[in-house]
Amino acid sequence: MRIVITGGCGFLGRRLALLLLDKGTRLGAIDELVLFDNAPSALPLPDDKRVSVVTGDIADRDTVAKLIAPTGSSSRTDAVFHLAAIVSGQAEADTDLGYRVNLDGTRAVLDACRALGSRPRLVFASSLAVYGGALPPAVGDDTALTPQSSYGTQKAIGELLVNDYSRKGFVDGRALRLPTVVVRPGLPNRAASTFASSIIREPLCGRDAVCPVSPETVMALASPRRVVASLAHALDIPSEAIGQHRTLQLPGYSVSVGEMAEALRRAAGENAYKRIAWQPDATIQAIVGSWPRELHAPRAAALGFQPDAGIDEAVRFFIEDDLALQQALAG
Repeated sequence: MRIVITGGCGFLGRRLALLLLDKGTRLGAIDELVLFDNAPSALPLPDDKRVSVVTGDIADRDTVAKLIAPTGSSSRTDAVFHLAAIVSGQAEADTDLGYRVNLDGTRAVLDACRALGSRPRLVFASSLAVYGGALPPAVGDDTALTPQSSYGTQKAIGELLVNDYSRKGFVDGRALRLPTVVVRPGLPNRAASTFASSIIREPLCGRDAVCPVSPETVMALASPRRVVASLAHALDIPSEAIGQHRTLQLPGYSVSVGEMAEALRRAAGENAYKRIAWQPDATIQAIVGSWPRELHAPRAAALGFQPDAGIDEAVRFFIEDDLALQQALAG
């Protein structure tokens, strides 16, 4: 089978590719795994003849059509993981770019899948940013979508599109609302949540980090290891098990930012903890404060999705999976 991962050279896409190559999928043997992104991977990719990398613009319909239905190729695309996106802070700062990448790009992927005529499986990465404003104590699949950012609005529209294209039989889609992913490897980006990884990742590499929100701020998180396992698991779930409602809130755990810093201290000691500088930023505090503090995900649990045990496990996963590569990337 042929699988395409948009955003395939990003930290989640790369990790997903490694997992699929190692563990496979219940749908059949993987013959070709195509990683699509706007730039080459900053981290090494596996030396595997099944893997190819394509660079281009996710919002360019011709490029995406050729990616998913290659001209002259006898192999069809059986599944797509659509992870490519502009992050929250950048989408808020540049409205046109955010809608071009996060909305037009998603439509380009869906229409390319529709053109195949074979109802390929599609896994769409959505976000907690679809929620916002006055929220119940715990949010889940049935919580009203009231995004307070352009990024959240774009992800909410993407969910509705996946549901509609699935209803019409164009794709066999499933949209996953990802918790904030911590600890992310790589460099800081323009996401409002980038600090949540930086305050752990940078001190573990002997570097200083800035935290722009208060220690009392509570976030709902999941580790990269758990999120990648969830993406792969979503592909394997039979369509009838998901039903008509194609969006799933993934499980996560709730933790205060202060407790995240304490987990760093437990893992790496006082010197690492002291590398965090607490510098309040009202804009970041407002964005992060509008996000859910707790997740309610009974449907995902019934379908076999698993949460992390907590922040200490997530820090341990980063040390085991990514710290060596992160230290090399940091120079």
